[in-house]
Amino acid sequence: MASLFLVAGAMAQPAACQQPSAAPAPATAKPAPTAPSVPAQKMTLADFAWLAGRWQGVWGPRLVQQVWMPARAGVMMGTFQLTENDKTLVLEVFTLVEKPDGVHFHLRHFTPSLAAWEKTDPAVLYLTSIDPKTAVFENPGEGQPRRTLWKRLDADTFVARSEVVRGPSATLVTEITYHRQKEARASRH
Repeated sequence: MASLFLVAGAMAQPAACQQPSAAPAPATAKPAPTAPSVPAQKMTLADFAWLAGRWQGVWGPRLVQQVWMPARAGVMMGTFQLTENDKTLVLEVFTLVEKPDGVHFHLRHFTPSLAAWEKTDPAVLYLTSIDPKTAVFENPGEGQPRRTLWKRLDADTFVARSEVVRGPSATLVTEITYHRQKEARASRH
């Protein structure tokens, strides 16, 4: 999703490797984006129960891992880690939040020491369509990614696609195929 830096992992190679800038951009007051006025159908966190668990994929030479917790109290929480050559490049924390107007996907990127990359609020994408195999989230604000799509190939495989707009004619697309990881049993002493 995919994260995407998603996506749900990594958005684009240059952004995944760069560190946050030293000087944040000046803050400007802007109205908060609003969710689509009427969802096509009632979309709930139950539609994402399949996502709970550990997932792993590759992005070129990089290893991508996601872990999703089952939904609880209206929130489903996930984490993302992108590594290369035993070095963590970026972490993400994301949530799927069930609201009266549908499901919202919140995400934020961090350095390994948990310094936030974004100097603004976390990105918020709204679930705009879902069927048994595909979920599409769109960002009506100025943050990135602009669009994230998760496509289930089978019970243990999904593709996360993230679109980052870098200008009027430049959209960076990242696709990562994730495979469900079997949980290792804890050893008993």
